[in-house]
Amino acid sequence: MAENKMGFETRSIHAGAAPDPATGARSTPIYQTTSFVFDDADHAASLFNLQRPGFIYSRLANPTVAVLEERLASLENGIGATATSSGHAAQIVALFPLMSPGMEVVVANKLYGGSINQMRHSYKKFGWNANFVDPVKPENFSKAITDKTRAIFLENLANPGGIVVDLEAVAKIAKRAGVPLIVDNTMATPYLCRPLDWGADIVVHSTTKFISGNGSSIGGAVIDSGKFDWLKYKSKYPSLASPAPEYHGLTFAETFGPLGYTVYGHAVGLRDLGPCQSPMNAWITLQGVETLALRMERHCSNSLRVAQWLEKHPAVAWVSYAGLASSPFNKLMKKYMPKGGGAVFTFGVKGGYAAGVKVVEAVELFSHLANIGDTRSLIIHPASTTHRQLTPEQLVAAGAGPDVIRLSIGIESVEDIIGDLDQALRKAAGATKAKSKSKAK
Repeated sequence: MAENKMGFETRSIHAGAAPDPATGARSTPIYQTTSFVFDDADHAASLFNLQRPGFIYSRLANPTVAVLEERLASLENGIGATATSSGHAAQIVALFPLMSPGMEVVVANKLYGGSINQMRHSYKKFGWNANFVDPVKPENFSKAITDKTRAIFLENLANPGGIVVDLEAVAKIAKRAGVPLIVDNTMATPYLCRPLDWGADIVVHSTTKFISGNGSSIGGAVIDSGKFDWLKYKSKYPSLASPAPEYHGLTFAETFGPLGYTVYGHAVGLRDLGPCQSPMNAWITLQGVETLALRMERHCSNSLRVAQWLEKHPAVAWVSYAGLASSPFNKLMKKYMPKGGGAVFTFGVKGGYAAGVKVVEAVELFSHLANIGDTRSLIIHPASTTHRQLTPEQLVAAGAGPDVIRLSIGIESVEDIIGDLDQALRKAAGATKAKSKSKAK
């Protein structure tokens, strides 16, 4: 049966893998090695010249990591992938072939706080500039595009507020401008949404989150659709569409066709920047991928129940979850993510910053930590942690104001999740009232 005709759940288990030819091992082995033996001098030369596929050094490619790459490309309906050491590394590797000093990327301002900092400050050390826009109105991307723009970057089901962007509309804007649309699909996962199907050109992931699902392995991935015509825009993208001096004048987009971007990601991105994913982390992540569909079903059903309960809680001012009928993003969610609104969302606790801190300190089942996408339920107060480097204005723009609490709902019994939140909210409300009475005296 052809792999591209298999269902999502089947590909989550089988794509990119086969029994080990040497031993017959059914589970993908962990190839924990730095390097690989050449057959002879000609074989070595052909590998270094990119004339044949194979393995040289695990910074460039590794058999265990390659299975993960093939599987993620299959699940996203892409043509190829590059696994990286983290989600942030994936963002750098994704942009590296496209950017040069002085060039710009138009970025949605509804992003994970670490991504905002990376793009606003660290990118400048490369000479790259990030122009931030509100993604709620797609036309904002169009207005920000200049002759220096080399990509549009946005986060699907944005962290922390769960904002759903109109992917199809932004993809059309990118196509008209002749630049690729890069979508961070970490929060939605390919089970809920496949941005490449809606016109995006490149997808990035922090595999640390739902893809792995167990909170034990850091990783990232860049997945290419293979559909962007780099040669059409040769002057914009010389790294891909012009002769590469580091490979004797080879032109990646000509030599490798639709795989040119992915080959560059390995042959130059991983080679020179070095952010490869370890074989062990790739193997652990593969175990998580196998149950992605099952986990996301439970994540989403639990999240909807919790969000509906929070909407009615007296200590809660508002809830931002796309799965709620009251959400302004519910219509877009039903279009792009009909299977559910994800598992990460925010709510506003009455009492502001102080009450938010009290809630995260009072939980017992929830884990107060800086991660999402675990099987366990997680909680954080972004203004005092993940987004604390931002100004008050930037916090509000990013959906991480002083009263905001972010939840990553796990797959525990939903009654236990709700019970823990209830007792924490009640404790926080009691502490806030006591503090108010003390001030009044």
